[in-house]
Amino acid sequence: MTMTQSRPAITVTGLRKSFGDQVVLDGVDLNVPRGTVFSLLGANGAGKTTTVKILSTLLGADAGEVRVAGHDLSREPDAVRAAIGVTGQFSAVDNLLTGEENLRLMADLHHLARGDGRRRAARLLEQFDLTEAAGKPAASYSGGMRRRLDLAMTLVGSPQVIFLDEPTTGLDPRSRRQMWQIVRDLVAGGVTIFLTTQYLEEADELADRIAVLDRGRVVADGTPEELKRRIPGGHVRLRFADQRRLDAALGVLGEVARDNDALALRVPGDGSLSSLKALIGRLDDRAIEVDELSVHTPDLDDVFLALTDEKVTTR
Repeated sequence: MTMTQSRPAITVTGLRKSFGDQVVLDGVDLNVPRGTVFSLLGANGAGKTTTVKILSTLLGADAGEVRVAGHDLSREPDAVRAAIGVTGQFSAVDNLLTGEENLRLMADLHHLARGDGRRRAARLLEQFDLTEAAGKPAASYSGGMRRRLDLAMTLVGSPQVIFLDEPTTGLDPRSRRQMWQIVRDLVAGGVTIFLTTQYLEEADELADRIAVLDRGRVVADGTPEELKRRIPGGHVRLRFADQRRLDAALGVLGEVARDNDALALRVPGDGSLSSLKALIGRLDDRAIEVDELSVHTPDLDDVFLALTDEKVTTR
């Protein structure tokens, strides 16, 4: 790995922002590795949008140090802008132009030569499955097509870091999954994605790391699995073929929750491989056969509720 590859895509230290007497960001620290999806979660008003606006140079910070794509945000804002792309919750597509015209307009804004702009537009139309609709006005596009075109327009400038704000809001399940695959493909190509979303399933599906923002502070940061293991409620469910085996397991495992009707036991655990191996080892030492074993861990809804004291927004 080269030094450039190992350098984080985004580093944030002590980021602060207030609007009057209201403190919106209160000492936020973030570290986003290159070529990953980093998701920032938080309830409405937690500071997500403010964070994205600051990192994308749209809003000034009161204090803190930020580097994006290797550039200091306060001293090199133009270099940061050249290295990033921003796709907001509300599409920037021009409805009066066709899909191809929207892309060529972006190519002109990036000062690409006419031939390069045409080739770039054609490649992106193909990549985002928009070739057949390239000559149609964007006003006629479905929601999923508009979101794909919006992201394609962001990619005209070949950004190293893309800020995606609520990228699948309002999309049907098929369109959401298409967008997820596009995100995975972009990351596979080396792009870094900074994702804000209220769909916890989306963060769980896409994010390599997640930070949870609550009242302007980062209250947790880690992989989805690491965050889930922090929350109580994980357990292993063991089901047995008969009462005799269930009773034998009870003698080994001690005080655990039992379901006599289902011939099952519920053993508290964090879902880690080491704890699972230890449990299986204890049963195997006594030659106790288990008919079925399943691991249950808290999901991101549980994590979000436990860390933010807010009700999760479901849509």
